[in-house]
Amino acid sequence: MPPILDNKNAQSSSVFRPEALLREARRQKGLAAVDVPPICILDPDGDIMRRLRSTGQAKPFEGWPCYHTALDTFTLAGQTVGIVGYAVGAPFAVLIAEELFASGCRVLLSLTSAGQIVPAGPTPYFVIIDRALRDEGTSYHYAAPSEYADADPTLITKAADALKAKGLRVIVGASWTTDAPFRETAGAIESARSKGVLAVEMEAAALYAFAQAANKQVLCLAHVTNTMGQTEQDFEKGEADGTADALRVLEAIVGACGIV
Repeated sequence: MPPILDNKNAQSSSVFRPEALLREARRQKGLAAVDVPPICILDPDGDIMRRLRSTGQAKPFEGWPCYHTALDTFTLAGQTVGIVGYAVGAPFAVLIAEELFASGCRVLLSLTSAGQIVPAGPTPYFVIIDRALRDEGTSYHYAAPSEYADADPTLITKAADALKAKGLRVIVGASWTTDAPFRETAGAIESARSKGVLAVEMEAAALYAFAQAANKQVLCLAHVTNTMGQTEQDFEKGEADGTADALRVLEAIVGACGIV
């Protein structure tokens, strides 16, 4: 058994808790304990957050005590939502997810750029990730070994129905979560393709394993923007670095979450 699977018991509680970290961060920074918005977004590429800041739509959430990130807020679907940029990769994404849920978040949406595995049309397009192949380390700290980490089917249905109602294209399927993007070998890609995996990204499996272990609501989406650099003019996201389409997708889903 590889060392990464040693001493892993998903039923055991952790000594180090996000509440303790946040308590000490607030003490050091002189911040009051205030709740973040009930719906928050992870934006690993940072494109959405940069766009919202540049247009004056986002403002800093001064009460966010995290040592590593900034939290902005903006209005989407008539609600105030939070957004954290640049949380790339499974460990970082789950670190921020733990802190957000410990700070009052009730639904977390992650929208990450991804590489195409099984084509579902010309890039770019969006995939609602219903399960993620566990090819990273973080998920094994939250859930017993298995091939996939699964999404909450209720959230998948809500998101798919919301996008359909807005006339937006809906693709639901599996992703492959890797923590070594520059080790996407031909063999690994073909293995993922043989399983019907649509895209490769770096966060979903860990976020879904965390969500199941902690009984939290997390939904991951992949913005399939590239073929891993195998064609010229790859990585094109669309209007305003893809943020126009991304915000339309997120707005439909936020509107369906029903939190006020």
